[in-house]
Amino acid sequence: MKKTLLSAALGAAVLGFGATASLAGTLDDVKAKGFVQCGVNGSNLAGFGAQDSSGNWTGLDVDLCKAVAAAVFGDATKVKYTPLSAKDRFPALQSGEIDMLARNTTWTASRDSQLGFDFRAVNYYDGQGFMVRKEIGVKSALELSGAAVCVQTGTTTELNLADYFKANKLEYKPVVFEKQEEVDAAYSAGRCDVYTTDQSGLYSIRLSLANPDDHIVLPEIISKEPLGPAVRQGDSKWFDVVSFAHYAMVTAEEFGVTQANLEEMKKTENPDIKRFLGEEAESTIGADLGLPKDWAVQIIKAVGNYGESFERNVGTGSPLKIERGLNALWSKGGLQYAPPIR
Repeated sequence: MKKTLLSAALGAAVLGFGATASLAGTLDDVKAKGFVQCGVNGSNLAGFGAQDSSGNWTGLDVDLCKAVAAAVFGDATKVKYTPLSAKDRFPALQSGEIDMLARNTTWTASRDSQLGFDFRAVNYYDGQGFMVRKEIGVKSALELSGAAVCVQTGTTTELNLADYFKANKLEYKPVVFEKQEEVDAAYSAGRCDVYTTDQSGLYSIRLSLANPDDHIVLPEIISKEPLGPAVRQGDSKWFDVVSFAHYAMVTAEEFGVTQANLEEMKKTENPDIKRFLGEEAESTIGADLGLPKDWAVQIIKAVGNYGESFERNVGTGSPLKIERGLNALWSKGGLQYAPPIR
């Protein structure tokens, strides 16, 4: 059962954070101030949340922030980004400093229950992996006994690392840092033999190294890391908006609706697509969500469907060149599946 607004607020107060954040309706607050405050990765994680030299933010998580703004305002630029470390991300959401967290964050039972957050949509199915230098000749994580492993503290990564080595009766020396930039620098300087984090992150970090081809990502996946946006508990209206922004992108891909063919697809006679695009007069989906009738259209205009966003940011058309894998549509062997929008 979801916490009541009062209990969520009291829970935040016990944790030492502002209790007033959960009492207000976030969607109404967002509309009143005219923008979405979105917490993103403060470590310039290519493909997910990164800022260029001109201050422009891009990435799969950033596209979700833009999608929410497009749904609410019809304008994907109405987002303000708050770069956050792994340590700072949860207090920022609990205190109301940000409206939503889209920072390659794993959905876990404890985060959902103890921290007073709600997760539902998963915009990237990931798993923890390991990266090493090719020169050490390691082909499997099971060959890493005795290795020094660079890891970021305050993350599920740190816990999974300990569990994996214990379960496989392997010794290791953790080399722990608070900030991702510190982990990157330590690995680059040779202070550790292994870098462990979400496998998607390893592909991104590998690109930033002086000689990317000198490093390999090992094949083992040692955990489940469903990454997705989080909001505060006790605010179901905002929870729905953030969740269905992602589901709209997935649904658009299922229907074959893209940025390029959007206007043509509005003319379809398919009732499901007409309803989704706000072309059915009787549909109240937008109003029920507290959004304009064409909310899904605005999302597609801004960021495209899920497949377009994936390919642009992390897929084979990007520098990361990650295969769809688990993030393919359910109809193509993956896990990306949206509830019917009707």
